[in-house]
Amino acid sequence: MKKLKISITGCLGRMGQQTIKSANKNRNINIVTLTENKKTNKKINNILPQKNSKGAFKNTSVIIDFSTPKCTLEVLKIASKINKKIVIGTTGFSTKQENLIKKYAKKIPILKAGNMSLGINLLMYFAEISSKSLGKNYLFKIFESHHKYKKDHPSGTALMLGKGIAIGKNKNFKKIKGKIYLNKKSFPYGKKINFNSLRKGKIIGHHKVLFSSGKEIISLAHEAFDRSLYSEGALTAAKWLSNKKPGLYSMRNVLNF
Repeated sequence: MKKLKISITGCLGRMGQQTIKSANKNRNINIVTLTENKKTNKKINNILPQKNSKGAFKNTSVIIDFSTPKCTLEVLKIASKINKKIVIGTTGFSTKQENLIKKYAKKIPILKAGNMSLGINLLMYFAEISSKSLGKNYLFKIFESHHKYKKDHPSGTALMLGKGIAIGKNKNFKKIKGKIYLNKKSFPYGKKINFNSLRKGKIIGHHKVLFSSGKEIISLAHEAFDRSLYSEGALTAAKWLSNKKPGLYSMRNVLNF
């Protein structure tokens, strides 16, 4: 089998480093370049990281991006000019930035996911089904926790789960997105989806979707113990995307549900 040539952006970050480790264990993957938005003279995986440029991505088939929203848009601008496919695992995009991603998807294949884990994508599906099945008497909220260095909140995964609830209710997510809390011991259920984020220690990722009627509570949860869940998912996504036409895809397309 011919090896898939990939470039990893944000190679100095936690997920960038993890993706390098996972790619090295995969016989069907070949890392051709690593990039960062700042200069470094330190080699990683015997490769000297470059700044994002046409030259850096020239020989790659798929770019895997775990960086920052600003960096992702920079990479997309380059990728669209040289017709490169891209898997986006970065989170924290504004509405304006999300709209720009949709525009780029008309030119190149883009797979974007707030979380690359099979379990989390199943959880979103379960949240959608539960939301659709439960009546108007049920209120909801979403809790998530991550390591203390994670900057965005709610996490991209929590927002993804919220969108699952909205799909189930056949409503616009923006219209039923409720209040956002940070590091609260408790927070209320609502007719709109309230979010609470905990940033503490070295937590890799914990998400919980809760539905309450006042008479019962239904809890859907997922906890990650190893970051390789996400990096291996990103590599699977890259392989899947390698022969796709321009468009905006998600992990649900990869997993076929």
